[in-house]
Amino acid sequence: MCGIVAAIAEREVSRILLEGLKALEYRGYDSAGMAVIQGQAIDSLREVGKVQRLEQALEAHPLPGRLGIAHTRWATHGKPETRNAHPQASGHLMLVHNGVIENHQHWREHLLEQGYQFSSDTDTEVAAHLLHQRMASGDELLSAMQWLAGALEGAFALAAISTKEPEHIVACRKGAPLVIGVGIGEHFVASDPMALLPVTRQCIYLEEGDVADLQRESVSIYQQGQAVKRPVHRLDTESGRASKGAYRHWMLKEIHEQPAVLAECLEGRLDSQGRVLPLLAHDESAWLQSIENLHIVACGTSYHAALVARYWMEEWLQIPVHVEIASEYLYRRVVVPDKTAFLCISQSGETLDTLNALRKARKKAYQHYLGICNVARSTLVREVDHCLMTRAGPEIGVASTKAYTTQLTALALLMLAMGQARDENSENLQQAGKQLLRLPSDVEAVLAHADAIRQIAEALMQKTNVIFLGRGYQYPVAMEGALKLKEISYIHAEAYPAGELKHGPLALVNEELPVVAVAPNDRLLQKLQANMKEVQARGGQLYVFADEAVQPEGQLRGLVHLPLGGDWLSPVRASVALQLLAYDVAAMLGHDVDQPRNLAKSVTVE
Repeated sequence: MCGIVAAIAEREVSRILLEGLKALEYRGYDSAGMAVIQGQAIDSLREVGKVQRLEQALEAHPLPGRLGIAHTRWATHGKPETRNAHPQASGHLMLVHNGVIENHQHWREHLLEQGYQFSSDTDTEVAAHLLHQRMASGDELLSAMQWLAGALEGAFALAAISTKEPEHIVACRKGAPLVIGVGIGEHFVASDPMALLPVTRQCIYLEEGDVADLQRESVSIYQQGQAVKRPVHRLDTESGRASKGAYRHWMLKEIHEQPAVLAECLEGRLDSQGRVLPLLAHDESAWLQSIENLHIVACGTSYHAALVARYWMEEWLQIPVHVEIASEYLYRRVVVPDKTAFLCISQSGETLDTLNALRKARKKAYQHYLGICNVARSTLVREVDHCLMTRAGPEIGVASTKAYTTQLTALALLMLAMGQARDENSENLQQAGKQLLRLPSDVEAVLAHADAIRQIAEALMQKTNVIFLGRGYQYPVAMEGALKLKEISYIHAEAYPAGELKHGPLALVNEELPVVAVAPNDRLLQKLQANMKEVQARGGQLYVFADEAVQPEGQLRGLVHLPLGGDWLSPVRASVALQLLAYDVAAMLGHDVDQPRNLAKSVTVE
């Protein structure tokens, strides 16, 4: 969600800025812009749409210069229009901004009283004018930014340049990620390390509240006005963005990468006998054993992974597990029983709702603070006590696939580790561990049925509404399948526990409504088959993803037999099949599968 890139160097920076923006395209955006200082003037370009349009504009109107800022915007305040794109200007300075400024209206009224005029609908322009006002009163750019960081409320990252100080970039971080790239005679700012990979491998992660002053030969960082030191880290040279290879979209590539990344997630964490090796710390057994309740908080796809884990943990460990959407947890009075652990899940580690939930939880009497994440050195990883990394690698497609299944795998490992520490059902847990070791090959077997799944997609692509059904473990799978379909195909889809049909949703079923059911060979199969008969009796179009041993009765519009099994890991296998279904529908409709409209990869606003 939004992307910041800034550079100060002894070479032309417009190409550096442009390549940085391209690296951030996966995050989701609706406009792009760039500003470069040229002597005593700032020149800028802003375009609605893809970065490619900005690149074309740069060919017609080059921006030479050795200091500049650039941005991809995901609209919050103001429609996706050129006047609302970043950078936003105020006199001699320009500013880019990620996040939301909550008290912008207060400051807007103040600035209007002071004679400032607004050309956009953005909260960003408020920040630019406030910075200008502080400099007009005598502040240097750095001290003006330090004041601004304290005056604004919300979650944001800012970077600014000014012709009055043409050898400086100033930036601040408050609730939104920001990283400094360290070079030789050049320095960079980005909201995501991926934007830095073309120019440097050395980076500094800004901490909450940091304000940074970048010059060609130095970087100075301040916390509450005091100079501080931050460690320099080396970025992983494997960006994961080299090529889609033979795949049409990143999402399809990432779906097919799942056997490999699941194996990577398991590597070194399970022995050949299915016993879990230390996951979080060498002394973890004692404190894992002490956990008697678990609260899990997440958003979107990560929330669905947590719901699956609730079934697992309550069934295998016999401990209460409460799962909540992060944005709801934030504004509830939460009751925390004794010996409760808090677990937050985020692919990026920068999901603002999840981070805010973690910070709220820190004020409660939780026993431990745990995380599951895909991005090392992200904010979440730094703020929890222990974090289990999913090792999915960079995920470019906005609709999560391999990040989701590796979250499920990490949650399965955590469940086994907790059970092993408690010595509950040790033989059964060991057998479960052996099943987990076979999961990569199981997923590969599901992917081999892609052609059959595509036939179902052909039938669904012209529909406007779809219902997904599941029971037990498969209800969260149905929720995830519905989310994937609506995210990228824009077809309205809803999921229900199959037993709930008769309590209301059955009123929607008619000859035009497709209903997708997930039918593994588990203990709830007969219950599910009875619910499917309810659909058939009303003439509904029933499509079934069934285990190879399951033979659904009655008339079906479509049936795909898959190696789903009926064990506790069937949700992972079934989820992969529904990912392929959603992908095929969206691709057949000609949609931008990797960057669906209105959505962002990393959601850094409330």
